Amino acid sequence: MAMKKTASPTKKKNGSKEGKGGESPSRLIDARIKALGDWRGKMLARIRNLIKEADPEVLETWKWRGVPVWEHNGIICTGETYKNVVKMTFAKGASLDDPSSLFNSSLEGNTRRAIDIHEGEKIDERALKALIRAAVTLNTSKKRAKNA
Repeated sequence: MAMKKTASPTKKKNGSKEGKGGESPSRLIDARIKALGDWRGKMLARIRNLIKEADPEVLETWKWRGVPVWEHNGIICTGETYKNVVKMTFAKGASLDDPSSLFNSSLEGNTRRAIDIHEGEKIDERALKALIRAAVTLNTSKKRAKNA
């Protein structure tokens, strides 16, 4: 099933962003999970749930021609799916402590860090939630510093 291309999201009064045609990012993410129909869809759904558990105020967006993005005062992470991997890319991952060594991809960059999850791999849910919360804290602290 081909995913519908969307234009840049427009911000609504309630803070959510929607794609062209009024489809909400949450519905687009639901459709992506369903369309995958394999372990990648299940993994993306699990990651999504963990993000929402870690940050109930997270905002789901849909960017760059079909990439699920989770934000809170800036991008927390993306959820990309490829043939053999589900990739969580943390926008400011290089600035985050990773005591559980979850980051295993994009380690050479100065800003981003990623977690590649392959079929059959387990997620350290506790450590991932801590990493998500750290990303939110970083985003909110930078916003406070700007407003100070």
